[in-house]
Amino acid sequence: MARKIVLTSGKGGVGKTTVCANLGANLAKLGFRVVLVDVDIGLNNLDVVMGVENQVIFDISDIIMGKCRAKQALVQDKNISSLYVLPSSHAYGQTRILGEHIKNVIDLLDSSFDYILIDCPAGVEAGFHRAVFSANEAIIVVTPHLSSIKDADKVASLLGEYDIQSKGLVINRMRGDLLLSGELMNIDNIVRSLGLPLLGVIPEDDAISSSCSVGGYMKSVESARAFTLLCENIHNGSKKIFDCTYKYRGLFGYLKRNIKKRV
Repeated sequence: MARKIVLTSGKGGVGKTTVCANLGANLAKLGFRVVLVDVDIGLNNLDVVMGVENQVIFDISDIIMGKCRAKQALVQDKNISSLYVLPSSHAYGQTRILGEHIKNVIDLLDSSFDYILIDCPAGVEAGFHRAVFSANEAIIVVTPHLSSIKDADKVASLLGEYDIQSKGLVINRMRGDLLLSGELMNIDNIVRSLGLPLLGVIPEDDAISSSCSVGGYMKSVESARAFTLLCENIHNGSKKIFDCTYKYRGLFGYLKRNIKKRV
């Protein structure tokens, strides 16, 4: 039976889809069978982030309408054979797809995968409830900004309405230089304010943005270690958190922080 994990945020623009893509890729590299399910109906972009948009023939709405079998709609990753994407529809009427429909599709995939990662739409409207309905675990993605944390708190409260067995927190786009200088909210304060176990911290990394902008998850950048630790924490229950400040410590780190600030 697969672990069904929904990645949600409340606020848009926190990098939730990017986290979903890279988390899935790293879990697959560890040998697990992984499928990424995009349920952002009408505003889908997970296939673009994964660089497989030109390979899409069927999507999740085609499965729901009986036009194809679930496995026919899966798109296999070009580099990792155990990683698949189930694309969302860009045109199918949102009001016609219910949480029960998504759950039926995910149940069809259950026996074929170790992890099913569900990429949830931003906000807390119908799309959120449709995505969460199928999951039994949730990862809330935030950035170290007050607006993101406030929205995440609302999401955490709404998750209580569903059969979510565990909830965890990922802090994305953390800048170590600003964290050391006190210009960003402290990690401990974020965790304390949300009352969620911390699963991982992902540093701000230009290489992630550039890889996603041209299609394809990151393959060899500074954040690779952070995602590896995140995967280990999710699978093994360990608590190893990436230190975003390591390269800004000491004399050279101090100089680097000040140079970056001037630039």
